[in-house]
Amino acid sequence: MSTQGSPFTPGPPPRRGDHAAKGGNSLRRASDTFECWMRRVLMVVLVLGLPAAAVSAGLTAYEASMRTVRTQAAERHHVTARLTSTAEGGDWVKRPAPVRWTDLNGVVRTGAALVKPGTPKGSTVRVWVTRDGQVTDPPSTTLNARTSGWLVGTMAGFGVAGGSYAVGAGMRLVLNRRRYAQWDAEWGLVEPRWSARFRP
Repeated sequence: MSTQGSPFTPGPPPRRGDHAAKGGNSLRRASDTFECWMRRVLMVVLVLGLPAAAVSAGLTAYEASMRTVRTQAAERHHVTARLTSTAEGGDWVKRPAPVRWTDLNGVVRTGAALVKPGTPKGSTVRVWVTRDGQVTDPPSTTLNARTSGWLVGTMAGFGVAGGSYAVGAGMRLVLNRRRYAQWDAEWGLVEPRWSARFRP
């Protein structure tokens, strides 16, 4: 069979890589190249930015919580108080009851502390008070600080991951809309000539 007029050139097939070396993939659009590079950038953000953001945010939250722990530990202390009346209530939920104690300066103080229902008058309870003698909540602990650090760090990591995914999804949406518009415009030019071949 003659090779004259054949679209294929005679001889051995070209070596692998010859076509790519001459100009790369001719079907590759500029938007494809841009999308490829953006994916690489987002991957770098995930690999480097996610742990950096998580660690930074976690340590910041931990240090802030530890400052609160130290401040509350310096401002609050335990005292032994006595109930001035029997705690009312019949269930297991703790209820506020009046208590009285004497501070380090010999001043008699009064307040309300949460105790179990039915605790009799005169019972002793341990309560946390501030420097000015106000009953308050227990101070934060280092466990609270660590928990806060882990929680904030985890949320920061999810934020970076979610942001990267949203950027990638938005980029693909915009690029696909542009590609579809280009395809429609090109088809509008080619379709009349292509369909004319089948007209009688």
